[in-house]
Amino acid sequence: MTSTVPASLFRTNGSSALQAVFLDMDGTLVDTEGFWWDAEVEVFADLGHRLDEAWRDIVVGGPMTRSAGYLIESTGADITLEELTVLLNEKFEQRISRGVPLMPGAERLLAELARHSIPTALVSASHRRIIDKVLASLGRDRFASPSPATRSSAPSRTPSPI
Repeated sequence: MTSTVPASLFRTNGSSALQAVFLDMDGTLVDTEGFWWDAEVEVFADLGHRLDEAWRDIVVGGPMTRSAGYLIESTGADITLEELTVLLNEKFEQRISRGVPLMPGAERLLAELARHSIPTALVSASHRRIIDKVLASLGRDRFASPSPATRSSAPSRTPSPI
């Protein structure tokens, strides 16, 4: 296979132009956004509520507290935000335990980065146990750091300008 990435992005004058690459997990590297919606639909069905498909675009990809709060308000479900986030994370975790699909082009990108020996790190706002399941599915050896940057390890909400 030949690379479609310009060589100048990888090497200039014998040195690497790229020092490292940080890849966001959900929706960028792995296609998990549909898994979240499926988990939300299932949890609310268990609570006796049906989610309107139109709400999907409002909640998918957003912060958990905002999305869960919106769904509680929209359905009138008798559950606290804290209780709901636990249920949603458990249901999502069950789904990703079976493996996660990569976004289009992600496998090739990871292969190109490895071929050019460019360290690659995974970053995410997801909970650590979720990240660990995704890493198990993708292969931890593909990433330079055994400890990805997470919401709990970052000094401020990511992304944050420096």
